[in-house]
Amino acid sequence: MHSLFRTMTAQPALDGKPAQLIELTNATGVSVVLMDIGATWLSCRLPLACGERREVLLGVGTMADFERQASYMGVTVGRYANRIAKGNFSISGHHYHVDTNQAGNCLHGGKSGFNKARWQIEEQSACHVLFSHRSSDGDQGFPGNLSLKVEYRLTDSGEVNISYSASTDKATPVNLTNHGYFNLDGAESKVDVRHHQLWINADEYLPCDSVGIPLGELASVDGNGFDFRNQKPLMKDFLGDQQQHQAKGYDHSFLFNSERDRSQPIAQLISQDKKVKMEVLTDKPAMQLYTGNWLAGTPSREGEYSDYAGVALETQFLPDSPNHPEWPQPSCFLKPGDEYRYSTSYRFNF
Repeated sequence: MHSLFRTMTAQPALDGKPAQLIELTNATGVSVVLMDIGATWLSCRLPLACGERREVLLGVGTMADFERQASYMGVTVGRYANRIAKGNFSISGHHYHVDTNQAGNCLHGGKSGFNKARWQIEEQSACHVLFSHRSSDGDQGFPGNLSLKVEYRLTDSGEVNISYSASTDKATPVNLTNHGYFNLDGAESKVDVRHHQLWINADEYLPCDSVGIPLGELASVDGNGFDFRNQKPLMKDFLGDQQQHQAKGYDHSFLFNSERDRSQPIAQLISQDKKVKMEVLTDKPAMQLYTGNWLAGTPSREGEYSDYAGVALETQFLPDSPNHPEWPQPSCFLKPGDEYRYSTSYRFNF
């Protein structure tokens, strides 16, 4: 059993009870650890051919550090992942103002988003766990009673599939994602993730202001540092333009082609030592690339992380979508009688 079962439960969570952890394993020896607080992905260990058991997911080792870290490591974020400008949006002429928790904007659902909630464990087996949560009408200012589920499933082919579903009794924006940070050379390796190779199958990205709010128009990746259509090191065009300079790196969304084959990967990440490759598959319309620009001081399992210690590939709707119905993606508003249903897979080859 993973040591996290001991260290993460040695002290209670905010509700006074210890966290519940679940470990998934497959036939090849991959191990994934999940936690009910935040429906969090805590660990992902790969058995390499050289005999190394490599931890590729950034994370903490204690509940105190989990509550102290502000980087959303491995958690499920919502109701609305990413940012909503000034916490404002309207539905059918009715104005809503939701909790603002970063530079006057709503980030990842507000101060008490889904990352801080204790989720219920509905089902579990050696290869899957199903979490559920109910967010009441008015939670962080969002309308509607929202019922949601997140399932993690580990396949024998080395794929971690995360499936999301939700329903509501009142129209509300919903945008769920996992905020895992990956370092395929090892989470505690000290290898700068900018030495990883990255490929993203996207022709457009979304320019933002200095606090991550979209400027409004999508832009082509042609001829600039946001072009990952040919695999390249993250370092190659790093900080090569004003968009990156104001964010201290990449912290931008890429929009996928709506006509793409959703059974094929939309991103691929390769470790510096070339021993681990991770492919991302999703039916979400976009993905936020975040290169861990502000990770310095974030607690790790062995001390603290530095900036660029890990990279997040967060599949989602574009940021501030509630205020941009003109963007070419499905509506981010969930209505009564409809179901929010999306999935993302992280496929590891080693």
